[in-house]
Formats: sequence, C-alpha cells, structure tokens
Amino acid sequence: MNYTETLEFLFTSMPSFQRVGGDAYKPGLERIASFCQHIGNPQRNYHIIHVAGTNGKGSVSHMLASILREAGYRTGLFTSPHLVDFRERIRVDGEMMPKQKVVNFVDKHREKMKELDLSFFEMTAAMAFDYFDQSDVEVAVIETGLGGRLDATNLVTPILSIITNIGLEHTEFLGSTIAEIAAEKAGIIKKSVPVVIGQRDDAYNAVFEARAKEFNSRLVYAEQEWTLNGVEHFDDDNQHFSLTRERDGRGYELDVDLLGDYQRRNIVTVCAAADFLAEHTPLTISRRAFREGLATAAASTGLAGRWQVLSREPYTVCDTGHNADGLKYVAEQLDALECDRLFVVMGFAKEKDLTKIMALLPRKAHYIFTKAQIERARAVEDIAAEAERLGLDYECQPTVREAVERAKCLALPADAIFIGGSNFIVAEL
Repeated sequence: MNYTETLEFLFTSMPSFQRVGGDAYKPGLERIASFCQHIGNPQRNYHIIHVAGTNGKGSVSHMLASILREAGYRTGLFTSPHLVDFRERIRVDGEMMPKQKVVNFVDKHREKMKELDLSFFEMTAAMAFDYFDQSDVEVAVIETGLGGRLDATNLVTPILSIITNIGLEHTEFLGSTIAEIAAEKAGIIKKSVPVVIGQRDDAYNAVFEARAKEFNSRLVYAEQEWTLNGVEHFDDDNQHFSLTRERDGRGYELDVDLLGDYQRRNIVTVCAAADFLAEHTPLTISRRAFREGLATAAASTGLAGRWQVLSREPYTVCDTGHNADGLKYVAEQLDALECDRLFVVMGFAKEKDLTKIMALLPRKAHYIFTKAQIERARAVEDIAAEAERLGLDYECQPTVREAVERAKCLALPADAIFIGGSNFIVAEL
C-alpha cells in the first residue's frame, strides 16, 4: 500500500472518534497492552510526561515539548486530533512522522491490529510509541485522547503526570458531574509518580488529593508554585507573561508565540511542570531552554489553530476551542475585540450542548453558521433554531468555504472575522 491507501485503510477499518464520535470509542487497556507487548513494549524505552485535562492539554504538551527540545533532548510529541495531516499527531523534534514510516508500520502489523480489533486511537498511540523508540527519542510528551483512566495512553508509566483542569465534557463516557469526570482524569496518576494540577477547584481538589494519597504520589498545584502577575500583547504573534516563582520569589519575563487569553492559565501549568522536571527528575532544563522553548513553542512544534491570526485587514483569527469551558474564554476575547463589526463563522459537533455553548456567544456579532463535511458535524438547521431562540443576528451557509467567503465579502478593513466552534471547521479552513 502507498500512503494514501494506508490512511484509507486506517480510517475505514478503524473508525476514528474524530470522524464518527462515540461509535469509535473503545475504553480499556487490554487491547493496546497486548499489541504493545507484541511490538516489544517500545513505550518503556524513554522518559514520558503524560498530559490530561479538559482544556489546554494540547497547548501545554506543545510548550513542554518545545522546552525539552531546547534543553537538548530528542523529543517525541503525541497529540490529537489532527487538523490537516494525520502525521501531525506524531512528531519528533517538531518534524512529522515520515509517510513511509506510517506505511511500513501498518504493513508490518496490520493483521495483528485486525486480530485485536484495535481502535483507530489505540493503533495511533502504538504507532507513536514505536516510532519514538525507532527515532531514539529520549523523552516524549504524551497527550491523552479521551478521559484518562481507560485511555489507551494510560499504558505508559511517566516520570510526571499533568492534569490541566476539569470541565463537563464527553459526559456520556466520563460521567455527568465534575467529580466523576475528575475521577476518570485522575486515573492517569500512577504509584509514586508525581502529578501537577494546572488549576485548583473545590469541585475536584479532593478527588485528586485522595488518588495521590492512595498511590503515594506527590501532588503539586501549579497555582501555588507560580503566580501570574501580568500579560502584555506586543503584536499579533506573541504574548509576554510576567510571573513569579513562589519558592524563591524569582521573577520571570517570558515571551510565548501562542495567542489566546486562555494561555494565561496554561503558562502557569507549564512553568510548574518544567520547574518540577528540572528540580526533581533526571532531566536538566536550563533557564535559556525554558525561555527559548516557550518563545518558539508554536513554530518549533507545528501547533496551529490556537487563536491563530490569519489576516490583519480585516483582523481574521481562528481557534479550535470547542467545549463550553474553552469557548467561554474565546467568547470573552471576542467580546473585547476592538473592531467596527464582528463576523463569526461557526459550526459545532453534533454531540455538543448547543444551549449551553451558544448562550456564551457575544451578542454584538453577525454569525454565519455552517457545517463541516464530516459525519460528526451538527446540522446547520439545529444551530439556526438555537440562534433564533437566542435572538442572534445570523445567516447560514452550506459549507465552510462558502461561509468564510461570505464573511470576507461582508467585512471591511476595520472589521474582524472569527472562525471556529470545532476542530473540524478550523481543519477545513
């Protein structure tokens, strides 16, 4: 098989959550454990940082990978979903896995994958573990797919676990309350492996503390270790953060090439995690590597779609925020934009709670609702009905391309355009 045929096999024989949603979800570690044993348990051959959470885990993973690379380590990065190219999920030192390597892995192990009835995500995780081993990776940052306890990535034994935050998401799989979802995420905490919690919250602190105590794992609250003093925006490419490390009162002035007001939450998590790695694990991270890794995080890891500025006249930006917690921060930033008129191109996945999500949207915008060309996408008619109920100013377009073109036709140089609502909308953009 060539690369195109290989991807067709993977997407058709192993349906992905990204494409079809819950029908592709296969919880449990038995299948991937059997398959990884079959290929020699490659995930045991390098240090791992394991990252879970409702929001921010992608940004946190990319920033840490960039810091580790600047520190001189050959660094693997496994994330999901991808926007354009499947290989975005698997990178070494910022470079995507070569197409031929994907083909070779599937050719070699296709029958075993079929025999074990692996899910698409299980296969992808195992492919990443194997490729990192082949590539002589020294440390890998592994992002969970869905949840934690039963996620395929939970096969790993890391040197540090990170849980960014907890919000209501995938309630059909993870539980209907914050505490229940926290318990699923807490499942990545391993015996005697320290864990950094990005955001404290009375709704779930006790869940993490009980799990950490049970497994004799040191628990670190990032917000107790680092304090964010201020944020400045110098241009459309960088943010400047001023922070204090609490253990010695030392101040840090840090530039990050990731935009989005929500990064102020993620930067505290990253600082606490990187500092812990430098102080309490075999890894060595200098101040230079810390600073330069953050300054080039997006550029060096290929991260896209996080408040990404596409044009300046009119100001045009896209963002992959797609659940209520994530979109809340996006909506606040949109509401604060200085522009004459705001045009918002949006679509959603069909399992999202439209009532909860759309209630967050700023009222000052003209909305152009659309539908991505994917099975999981929500029908435009459903979105329009909720928009009508809320009294939003809106219209509908059948495709993302037509919706974006419509926004461009309407917007003048002093206006602004936002494109998002789901990964699928940004992927098509």
